[in-house]
Amino acid sequence: MSFDKVKQYFEEAGAGDRVLSFSHSSATVELAAGDVKIDNHKFKETFHQKAKMIPKDLVESYIGHAPGGVCPFMLKENVRIYLDESLKRFDIVYPAAGNASSAVRLTIPELERFSHCQEWIRVCKETV
Repeated sequence: MSFDKVKQYFEEAGAGDRVLSFSHSSATVELAAGDVKIDNHKFKETFHQKAKMIPKDLVESYIGHAPGGVCPFMLKENVRIYLDESLKRFDIVYPAAGNASSAVRLTIPELERFSHCQEWIRVCKETV
């Protein structure tokens, strides 16, 4: 269901061809090729609270997507999106598209536009 909402969102925006569906999962950081981690000190300086994961059984009710498919598109109304500056190292990024075997191929300006992010922040550890 979440994938269908994300796919429709991009279809209506004229970018449906950017949504990719795979026969395998990309549901973990390792499978999705994530390469940076949260810097707890930077996070606390930015948000004035400690970083913590949402319990797995509550992710979908809080965010609107189940674990493995969480993405910055078609979220519950009260969810704010922040993009970390570390993403700007890439020309193209592949955020999930609502389920564990999907992604959306986007440039950084497209990610910013389609996610309706609040702002760019720097809360990840420095990359090598």
